[in-house]
Amino acid sequence: MEKLARALAVVMERRKARSRWAQVVWQPTAVLESGEPPGAARALVTRDDYQQWLYPGLPLEIHRDEIEGYYMNVSSGSPRVFVLWRMEDEAAGEAGARGLPLYLSASYDEAGRWMDGGHSVDSVAMPAGVFAWVGEYVERNYVPAPKQRRKPRSFVHPKDRVER
Repeated sequence: MEKLARALAVVMERRKARSRWAQVVWQPTAVLESGEPPGAARALVTRDDYQQWLYPGLPLEIHRDEIEGYYMNVSSGSPRVFVLWRMEDEAAGEAGARGLPLYLSASYDEAGRWMDGGHSVDSVAMPAGVFAWVGEYVERNYVPAPKQRRKPRSFVHPKDRVER
């Protein structure tokens, strides 16, 4: 089976927090189409209270077993790319730590499993070219599961009824 993937770049933003519990907030703000290979992050904007960093070459892979999650995403009216990220170099303290994107997904289901696992996951708007790519894959491969009619409980013999 072919493995479908596209290289994307993630823009991570650091801004001053409006909280007494944290000094700064990191979050992904954009995913860009990029043919760049993975490489070192580079600063796009650097000010005292605001920074943007570009992380190139992260793969967005499509897997057949995630087709339901892709379908839900592209048919939602607001398609997203989900970014799993963590803080890099937290031992260096607030000043030296940076938000580091690790994985990308277009599947609602996969993003949900990441969040259930306790990971930091944020979503950003899906670029038009990525939407067309994922949407075409869904159109070619998605087959809705047939609806199965459930027998009303009154037609099931009492000894065969399972309590729910």
